[in-house]
Amino acid sequence: MLVLKRLLQRARRVVLQAVPTVIGIVILNFFLLQFAPGDAADVMAAEAGSATVETMADLRQRFGLDLPVIHQLLNYLGNLAHFSLGYSPRYGMPVAELIGQRLPGTLVLMGAALSLALTIGVIFGALMAQFSGRLPDRLLSIGSLLFYSVPGFWIGLMLILMFSVKLGWLPSGGDSTIGSTLTGLAAVLDRARYIVLPALSLALYYLAIYARLTRAAMLEVKSQDYVRTARAKGVSPVRLVLRHILRNALIPITTLAGMHIGGMLGGAVVVETVFSWPGLGRLAFEAVMARDFSVLLGILLLSSFVVIIVNAAVDLLQAWLDPRIGESR
Repeated sequence: MLVLKRLLQRARRVVLQAVPTVIGIVILNFFLLQFAPGDAADVMAAEAGSATVETMADLRQRFGLDLPVIHQLLNYLGNLAHFSLGYSPRYGMPVAELIGQRLPGTLVLMGAALSLALTIGVIFGALMAQFSGRLPDRLLSIGSLLFYSVPGFWIGLMLILMFSVKLGWLPSGGDSTIGSTLTGLAAVLDRARYIVLPALSLALYYLAIYARLTRAAMLEVKSQDYVRTARAKGVSPVRLVLRHILRNALIPITTLAGMHIGGMLGGAVVVETVFSWPGLGRLAFEAVMARDFSVLLGILLLSSFVVIIVNAAVDLLQAWLDPRIGESR
């Protein structure tokens, strides 16, 4: 009961902090987008080849773009109060429905990339700490520095060139075979082939960070008194590393992983565009090109919710890794 009470109290604090934060993000993003040149009416009229004064005025009136900025903001906040994200002029459908179609793709991509980065990064970091100063540590450190230094879009293009063009092992874009009627495990394996390259492109940068951070954290924990005491008591090396060293070293890593969620959402814009992955990142890029600010505001709002929820989950995970954190809060 005491643990449940603490969780409820923490959840209440998160909600109280999240509401004004999200409102501030919405207002700030709204005004920032007003500085962008052009609007949806400009793009649609140019594509139709009928950019007359009357056409432009009709489009702006239809989408409410002729109203004063403050009036547009109040209308948008009113829609949010009624749990509506507005209407997309570009796609001709509600923004919530459009985002709902693309959200699963981005969540799958980010989940795969983060899992890959954390798993391999922690393993590499643990090996670097165990062989500190020796050849494995040096080789893995060079590899981590390389992944950290190279831009994600360039890695994506090189992966396509190697595994798709040269070797032909993996597809270069999309999320599944076009026209495929596969079901069950065959369908899962087919989608898995398409997610390997984009997930790897998104993960390598963060993998390098987690590897170097795990190495530094484990070397620091190794010098603590309780580790020397456990070693003196005859605790097996495997148990010593897993239960005493690695568990405590994971605390700063989980903190950083929560902070990286926002960065991954930003990186997904480039990765999804390079690999034609149908997700929020690619949708955001298309919305920018079409000046569809309703869609952009919806994506930014959803992104802020995702970051807040993930950071709340990280707080709970840290309280489990180290009960002293939960007691201090």
